[in-house]
Amino acid sequence: MLDEEFVTLEIGKTKHIALVAHDGKKKELVDWCDRNKEILKGHFLCGTGTTAKLIAEKTGLPVKGFCSGPLGGDQQIGAKIVEGQIDFMIFLWDPLEAQPHDPDVKALLRIAVVYDIPIANNLATADFMLNSRYMSEPYARKIENFNRTIQQRVERMK
Repeated sequence: MLDEEFVTLEIGKTKHIALVAHDGKKKELVDWCDRNKEILKGHFLCGTGTTAKLIAEKTGLPVKGFCSGPLGGDQQIGAKIVEGQIDFMIFLWDPLEAQPHDPDVKALLRIAVVYDIPIANNLATADFMLNSRYMSEPYARKIENFNRTIQQRVERMK
C-alpha cells in the first residue's frame, strides 16, 4: 500500500455532513436545513458553534456543535476531515465580508480539497449535492497516499 500513489476511501451511504455559515449567511443555511430536514435526518450532522445551535433549534435535528469559527471551530472541522470523520461540507461563507479568521477559512477550504470531499459554498450547489444520487449510495474518492509522500520526504532528507 505504501507504493501506491493514491488511496481510495469510501463515503458511506449515511453521510457525515459539516454545516458552517458566516453570520451574514446563517439564516440562509438554517432555512435550507429546515426545508431539507427529511433528507438530513438520515445523516450525521455537525457544525460550528452558533450555526449548529441555530440549526438544531429551528429544525429539531441533532447537530454536534464545535466551537465558533473564530474560536477554532473551522480548525476542528478541518481536523475531522483529515481524520475521515466528515464526508462533505456545506459552508456558506460570505465573499463580500472580511472575516477575522479568514486564514482559518482558507485552510478549511484547502483541507477539504486536499481530502477530496464535496463542498457547497452556496445554496444552489447544496441543493445539487443533497439531491444527487450519491446521497443514497456509497461513493469512492481518491486521495493522495500521504503515507507514501511522507516516506519519500523522509528518504530525501536523510
